[in-house]
Amino acid sequence: MNPLNSPLEIGVRALVLLAENHPKPLDLAQLAVLDHAVLHSGDLDGPPSLHPSLPGHSGELGMKRTVLEQGLLVLIRAGLAGVEADETGMVYRATDRGPAFVDILEAPYVERLRERAEWAVRHWAPGIDVREATADLVNGTLFASTPREGHRE
Repeated sequence: MNPLNSPLEIGVRALVLLAENHPKPLDLAQLAVLDHAVLHSGDLDGPPSLHPSLPGHSGELGMKRTVLEQGLLVLIRAGLAGVEADETGMVYRATDRGPAFVDILEAPYVERLRERAEWAVRHWAPGIDVREATADLVNGTLFASTPREGHRE
């Protein structure tokens, strides 16, 4: 198994985002956009990016949802996250064990990941329209200085 962008790696990134947002849930579209923001935060006027800015990295979104769903299943099976329905559809939430698990991870990459997740959840994403942000990411026109108002629509 190649660990790069595997369900396990994306699942850990999703868990860090869910833990940062705990106890509030996130839907799949929000997680995909936030994961992109965490990896490419430097492109969005945030902290330095975790991954290099390569041409076409917006194309990651097309494959990310499927692998993200697989990663979320790993988290659910491990009891670190749960899925539930709300008025907008299916949402994911870290269980009480999720943030505790993230706290015991000591790798330098995880610390940088947590810093960017805090930035993405607290400073970049509030009020963002996920559909518009996704379209802007695909078109290469998304910038943090112009967050889009709205909900998970």
